[in-house]
Amino acid sequence: MIIQAFLRWVETAKTGDRVRAASALGRAYVTAEMNSLDHHAAEMAMTFLLDDPSPKVRLALAEAVADCNRIPRSIILSLAEDQPETAYTVISRSPVLNDMDLVDLAARGTVETRAVIAARRAMSPPVAAAIAEIGGEEEVLILLENEHARFSCRTLKRLSDRLGHLWSIRNRLLERDDLPADARHALVEKVGAALSSFGLVQAAIGGRRVERITREACDRAAVDMAGAVHADQIPLLVEHLRATGRLTPALLLHTLCSGRIDFVAAAIANLSGVTDKRVRSILSDGRIHAIRALFESAGLGRDVSPLFAEAMLIWRKENRSGSPGVTATISSVLLSKLRGRADASQASGGLADIIEKLSIAEQRQTARDYALLASGEAA
Repeated sequence: MIIQAFLRWVETAKTGDRVRAASALGRAYVTAEMNSLDHHAAEMAMTFLLDDPSPKVRLALAEAVADCNRIPRSIILSLAEDQPETAYTVISRSPVLNDMDLVDLAARGTVETRAVIAARRAMSPPVAAAIAEIGGEEEVLILLENEHARFSCRTLKRLSDRLGHLWSIRNRLLERDDLPADARHALVEKVGAALSSFGLVQAAIGGRRVERITREACDRAAVDMAGAVHADQIPLLVEHLRATGRLTPALLLHTLCSGRIDFVAAAIANLSGVTDKRVRSILSDGRIHAIRALFESAGLGRDVSPLFAEAMLIWRKENRSGSPGVTATISSVLLSKLRGRADASQASGGLADIIEKLSIAEQRQTARDYALLASGEAA
């Protein structure tokens, strides 16, 4: 009877009174301050208020019921399709809206609608994937800043592909610990491309040198990633580098000299078609001829395969002895052997330049570490 009286009163009440009444009705429903009969009647009354001519009344109702998980879906979905202020109140908070509802609202809604969804405290992988697929820079930034959002590896890769050219998105992605290795390297490549295309940089050091420095920096980043990523991410990084043409003999030698043997094994398995188990067995215990044949099956020429085999044997020896500075040892020994060969091929000569740069870099790093240790002891 109270609800019937309420409905009769609403038809003639002033807007301010209806606003207060809608709020009170919603709060009473949420706190369950009514019996089962009144409960049903209250739902009818709230449904009636959805057609109130004043947006203030509908907003008051939305604010009162937005956090309740017992509100009928019909009421919540209607409010979610209302004017922006009312819709955003419900979309941002209502637990009644499921993943399919949110994905549908994101697809049909405006930039503002997607931004509100991206900021929700409850953000599941499917909804995050939907925003990542259709959202622009603003919505995606909100999504990446949402501490409650959960992302799949596929979604992070998709964001890298779609919006990695935007520095704001790129920086946010690179800050994430869960960014897959292949996506991370793709973003590093985009950083390099952005820097190399910067007119001031090209004017200062020349286009060709910029290109060379950028390529070397991207290779260095790939080597660092090869030693830092989780084991299950290495094959993905290898495949990404192969697909983009970055899995070159120079990069392989760099990773080998840096002791990234897990990466080297995964790369050889990818390029040769030999099983990972067999590759690791040969690299660990095989003789030099078997190692050479393995590298050649991955596409390396006979003129450079001995160099790779020697590097592998040096790493194996130093690793088993537990000697520090394995990288410096590999690079210095290889460089010494190459310089002692009068018949060194042009291909080996090019790799020798890489080995020499790596050796110099390791020597400089050793000197920095020594200086740091000495300063610490002096203090």
